[in-house]
Amino acid sequence: MLLVEETAPAQASLPVAALRGHLRMGSGFELVEDATEDAALAGFLRAAIATVEARTGKVLLTRVFRMRLEDWRDPAGQPLPLAPALSVETVEMTDREGRVSEVPPALWRLVPDNQRPILAPTGSSLPTVPLGGFVTVRFAAGFGTSWDRVPGDLAQAVMMLAARYYEDRGFDGSQLALPHGVSALIERWRAVRTLAGRGGRA
Repeated sequence: MLLVEETAPAQASLPVAALRGHLRMGSGFELVEDATEDAALAGFLRAAIATVEARTGKVLLTRVFRMRLEDWRDPAGQPLPLAPALSVETVEMTDREGRVSEVPPALWRLVPDNQRPILAPTGSSLPTVPLGGFVTVRFAAGFGTSWDRVPGDLAQAVMMLAARYYEDRGFDGSQLALPHGVSALIERWRAVRTLAGRGGRA
């Protein structure tokens, strides 16, 4: 499976002011409000959001993703790797010669779920993926386009993690365990995710 993020959260949707206030309360240090400082805080927030999303499989701010599969994991219903899924934009088949054809929306539907949304067929099974080709599914996922739509515990986890990144510029969240407080906040959102197509062709 190949999963590509087609859009990124808008700068205006990031809670830069809230992070500045969080840092001020934690350290008593007055941060300078300028473009350079805001850009740095936005970078820490993006890193924290990416970490929380990777650990939970939940998309905090709505974006569009593109998933490519060599075959369906189950033609009776393909789980999507991220939640909450809001819509499926397109489903396209590409054959071994590179010819692309759109699968009519009448042949599939989105089954929403906060843990494991599914692209399901309207009939008995999803269309067959061409031998030597692949299927591409474009879908939108996320809690909303503004930060106030993000669940409170996930939002707090991002704030704590971004503050950690800010206070310890050498901290590498991809290599070290999450701080206990962050892990506790995101625990109920974590789910076992089914990502790829069938093992023989993924």
